[in-house]
Amino acid sequence: MKKPMLKLLKGLAIAYVVVCLLLFTFQRKLIYFPVDDFNLAEKHAAVVHLEEVTLHGWALNPSAENAVIYYGGNAEAIEYNIQKFQEVFPDRAVFLISYRGYGKSEGSPSESALYADALAVFDKVAAKHKNVSLIGRSLGSGVATYVAANRSAEKLILITPFDSIVAIAQKLYPFLPVNYVVLDRYESIRRAAQISEPTLMLIAEHDQVVPRANSNRLENAFQVEQLKVVLIQGANHNSISGYNGYWTSIASFL
Repeated sequence: MKKPMLKLLKGLAIAYVVVCLLLFTFQRKLIYFPVDDFNLAEKHAAVVHLEEVTLHGWALNPSAENAVIYYGGNAEAIEYNIQKFQEVFPDRAVFLISYRGYGKSEGSPSESALYADALAVFDKVAAKHKNVSLIGRSLGSGVATYVAANRSAEKLILITPFDSIVAIAQKLYPFLPVNYVVLDRYESIRRAAQISEPTLMLIAEHDQVVPRANSNRLENAFQVEQLKVVLIQGANHNSISGYNGYWTSIASFL
């Protein structure tokens, strides 16, 4: 093999290694997109003190007997859901708590940290309410499945859910060793067998972020008798909550 070709191959190999190192180093910048607190509905503001951090968010009807915990999507300003949750669940307590590093919450997000925080928040809510249901959207579906697999909830709702971040990343970067590089994996598909709660999945017909195949794989991992799947026609990943079938499906399921 001629020297120019060897030099080219060497350069490509170095470039490939550099890309892999950059992906490994900055992967959480590619996964998490924290949003600021827009100071809405301050009268519903809630503070949750945990061992390592203090989380901030909102609590609606906190004295109600039954509760719902909402885990938001990436880059979602969860407080914009307050009005709809009040309309749909006037007789339920609803907790919208920002992840670490999101809104006013302290700390930096990671899979293990979000899981630990979610369990701690669930335990605090469950201690004061008869039943607790879980709603997780997009990234939040990964958090919700973890909680459902490790705690006893009343019901579980997964919105635009995915099987694992690894599977989605592999489609985006088929030329990279994603399986060996990604740290925060959110492998909901591996927890499905541990989830016994009745579960609703809301799928956006034109989801441009989570391919249908990834949602379908997660769907197939659940027991048929425990799962209801609703396709929100015309919706995409970010617009799904603006379609009529979204809130009616959630209300009728809970």
